[in-house]
Amino acid sequence: MDTDDTHMKTIHVPVLIETDEDGIFIVSCPQFKGCHTYGKTIDEALEHIREVIALCLEDSKLEQINTFVGFREVEIIQGAGRAGNPCRNPRIL
Repeated sequence: MDTDDTHMKTIHVPVLIETDEDGIFIVSCPQFKGCHTYGKTIDEALEHIREVIALCLEDSKLEQINTFVGFREVEIIQGAGRAGNPCRNPRIL
């Protein structure tokens, strides 16, 4: 990445933050394949994801990164029978 101030550009990218069963914060950036990291705190995880994104940007041009479309929640009915459970009756698109 060019460190000359005339070539630097600030970009904003989405990140997803989750916790695992041990309370560790897992952070992912959906705009890059394999862009994941973790931390004991949210601040630590965010610091790490900034480093990982910077590494991803070294290997990619801004014009080539994935476009983030959005985030949605879907409703899942637990205990539904086969017809109501798409995991047991997958549809190939």
